[in-house]
Amino acid sequence: MDSPETPDRASVFEEHRPRLFGLAYRLLGSAMDAQDAVQSAYLRWHDADWVETPGAWLSKVVTNLCLNQLTSARARRDTYPGPWLPEPVFTETGVLGPLETVEQRESVSMAFLVLLERLTPTERAVFVLRAAFGHSHAEIADILDIDAAHSRQLYHRAQAHLASRRKRFAADDSRHRRIVTEFLDAATSGNAAKLHLLLADDVTAWTDGGGATAARRPILGRERVVRYLIGVGRRPESSRITFATAMVNGELSVLAFDGDRLSAVVTIELTDSRIGTVRMIVAEAKLAFAAAAQVPDIPTSA
Repeated sequence: MDSPETPDRASVFEEHRPRLFGLAYRLLGSAMDAQDAVQSAYLRWHDADWVETPGAWLSKVVTNLCLNQLTSARARRDTYPGPWLPEPVFTETGVLGPLETVEQRESVSMAFLVLLERLTPTERAVFVLRAAFGHSHAEIADILDIDAAHSRQLYHRAQAHLASRRKRFAADDSRHRRIVTEFLDAATSGNAAKLHLLLADDVTAWTDGGGATAARRPILGRERVVRYLIGVGRRPESSRITFATAMVNGELSVLAFDGDRLSAVVTIELTDSRIGTVRMIVAEAKLAFAAAAQVPDIPTSA
C-alpha cells in the first residue's frame, strides 16, 4: 500500500505508458497484444510494493511479458493463412513514444518490424532495448536476467543478422512523400506505364488478408505486381473506395476507406530510389487498433 509520500501510482504509470507500449509493440509486432501486455504490467504495478525506479521496473515487466508471448505468437504465425505483417499504427498520435531520431522512426517501420521477426525472442529484446531505447548493456542484463557480456554478444549477433538482409534506401521525407503520392495516383488511375517507372525490377508485393480475399503468396516482379495492382483497381467494389495518406509506423502510407471504414493500409519501402516492397494490410483484425485510434481528420479523395 502506498504511503502518503508515495506518488500516485496511476499518474506515474501514465507517464510511462507511451514508452511501454512502444517497447511492447516493437517486441510483438501487434498493437492489440502490446496493449494487453501494458495492461498486464499495470495490474502488476498496482499490486507491487513501491519501487524507486518505476521506469526500469516497468520495462523489465513489459519485456518479460512480451518474451512469454513471443514463442506462442511465432507458432501462430507459422500457421497464419497467407503472409503475416505487423499491425499498422498511426504515429502522429504519439502512442509509440518519441520518434525524434532516424533510429527511433526506423525501429517502428513496417520494413524493420518484418526484419525483427527473423531474430530469436531474446535477440529481439536486446536489440530493441539497445537500439530503440538506448539502454546500456548493464541495464539490459538486469531486465533479462543475463550478464552484460551476453547482452553484448546477442546485440552484435542481431546487428549482423539484420545487416545481411537490409536493402533499405534511405530517402529523405520529401522524396518518400513524392513517390508515395505518385504511386497512389498511378494505382488509382490504372496508369500501368507510371507504375512501371516507379517499381523496381524485383519489387515484391505482400498482402496480409488474414484468410480473407487477398493474395495468399507474395507477388514477385514488376510485371506481376503491376497486373495485380491494376486488377485490384478494376474490381467492382473499388468504385466506392476513397483514399488518403497518413503517417503510419513513422512513414507516409496510403489508407483506403470503404465509406467510413478503414479497409486497407499500404506501406511503401524504397530500394535504390524505386519502390522495392509494397505491403498491404487488409485483414480486419489487423486494422482494428488503427481504426479505433483518435487521429486528426484525414482528407480523402476518390
